[in-house]
Amino acid sequence: METLVLIGLLGGLITGISPCILPMLPVIFFAGGVQGAREPALRFDVPTAVHAGAGGQVETGVATAGEGAPAVGLADRPARRRARSWRPYLVIAGLVLSFSTMTLLGSLVLGALGLPQDLLRWVGIVLLAALGVGMIVPRFEEVLERPFLRLASLGSRRAAGQDRGAFVLGLGLGVLYVPCAGPVLAAITVAGATGDIGPGTVALTVSFAVGAAVPLLVFALAGRRVAERVSAFRRHQRGIRVTGGVVVLLLAGALALNLPQQLQRALPDYTGALQQQVDENASVQDALDLGGIVTDANRELSKCSNGSAELADCGTAPPLTGITRWLNTPDGAALDLADLRGKVVLIDFWTYSCINCQRAIPHVSAWYDAYRDAGLEVIGVHTPEFAFERETRNVVAGARDLGVEYPIAQDNSYSTWTTYRNRYWPAEYLIDAEGTVRYIKHGEGDYGVTEQHVRDLLRAADPDVELPPATDVADTTPGEETTPETYLALNKVFNYSGGPEYGSGKQDYEHPDEQPTDTFSLGGTWEVDFQGATAASDDATLRLAYRSTDVFAVLGGEGTVTARVLADDGSVRAEREIDVAGNPTLYDVLRGDGQTDGIVELDVPDGIAVYTFTFG
Repeated sequence: METLVLIGLLGGLITGISPCILPMLPVIFFAGGVQGAREPALRFDVPTAVHAGAGGQVETGVATAGEGAPAVGLADRPARRRARSWRPYLVIAGLVLSFSTMTLLGSLVLGALGLPQDLLRWVGIVLLAALGVGMIVPRFEEVLERPFLRLASLGSRRAAGQDRGAFVLGLGLGVLYVPCAGPVLAAITVAGATGDIGPGTVALTVSFAVGAAVPLLVFALAGRRVAERVSAFRRHQRGIRVTGGVVVLLLAGALALNLPQQLQRALPDYTGALQQQVDENASVQDALDLGGIVTDANRELSKCSNGSAELADCGTAPPLTGITRWLNTPDGAALDLADLRGKVVLIDFWTYSCINCQRAIPHVSAWYDAYRDAGLEVIGVHTPEFAFERETRNVVAGARDLGVEYPIAQDNSYSTWTTYRNRYWPAEYLIDAEGTVRYIKHGEGDYGVTEQHVRDLLRAADPDVELPPATDVADTTPGEETTPETYLALNKVFNYSGGPEYGSGKQDYEHPDEQPTDTFSLGGTWEVDFQGATAASDDATLRLAYRSTDVFAVLGGEGTVTARVLADDGSVRAEREIDVAGNPTLYDVLRGDGQTDGIVELDVPDGIAVYTFTFG
């Protein structure tokens, strides 16, 4: 239990300082901090009343009413000076409570009631907007606060006006708080979605919420401190309150339009390296059983060996959880594995810019076309590898380009990915007509084996079924050892060889005199982040020493990239231009007739981003 609490706190703290928290900071600063500043203190340095105290001594103080009213004595000074609002603490307490509760129980409650999974998000947005209006119109805020009056008033008797609606604001923020994905959040999400909620899960969830809330509380207290020290804030408290309401309304509108996601993509993930260290820590992996988290729903998946020539009994297929959107289904309707009993189901984990997936999809599509009338259903679970792959419009375009016509489930939160204890793109999970997982294949290849299992399960479901001939799609899985997939994302780089050290932000790079095999280097000015590297000058170049038949690159932006293959003496063996436009996707850099090795050099215009290289 203690280990889970420590992991939760650490994971939460990393999230609390990550880019994904930035959209909330203005609300925390104004509505949680500045608005909680204490009223201007009464002045005791200027006597406004003089009277004789006990014993005949002369005392000075401040009159609280008209002339002749009882004076405020010196003994009253400390209490009057120390009176402070509890507003920052109430906002954070509400956030921790609602985030913990909704993360663990939200999916279960909505599922039990047959309500859409995004209902809570929209309820939170409406509540946040209502609170923004309430901060501008106090009477409206009083109405919103009444159901929570007892909780909201805890500790706020001295500054009830300042604390009004604070706890409710925290509740609204907690519902909408969507921290950056990571192993701790994945564990919590899976536990909540599957109902596997025990003391350890609750401890992990609460500690994660507290860890993430600590930086927010520090920010709120800083806002309060600034407001108390800057006289302009004290003189315009009504204006500050209205400003806070406007900021809350802006956040609600931005969340409704998914604008914070665009902000997060535009910023470098400065906590990515720290998050990776946590992800790869052996103690964390043991505690959370990462890749995946073992639950009653997926415990028996380990009975399936990868790519086995024999069908196995690997337990009832886990449900599809956390799906944000369905594509290629009537009116975007969700599919439920329980409703597909009687059919053979192939679940394919993929992402559209992955070359391994692109080589596998023609096989999956061919099976869908050949066998769907015989009882096969294919579900493509799209789990993103890069931030741009979370965008539905990009997934739609990628699926269209690849000819994917079977149902697609967007798994942006890695919920179904984790439920299936998956680690690979692509990965196939074959489910029989009784709902039992019978075969698992991670990665490319073994298409003949997979298809034979599909045919066998279709015949087992219906002995009278008439099956078409086996499909005939060329297996393009690389047969020879090639350069490993090369990432330019800061937290995934392993084969950079150049100068200076590969680092975050914008800097000038130089190629080495000789490029070692299976490495890359940069030349000119580049800006590097946790998604990839973006050319920041018109003389930016990239050099890659490869071993493969084909070379592909995921590129984004707009412009023309010149690619050339260099001979050992530096002469140009081949050259081509690549027109880059639209959403980031995979482009051909080199197509060959057989395995070769050499140097590929790219001239990359300013603004073009390079994410990864793959080889075939």
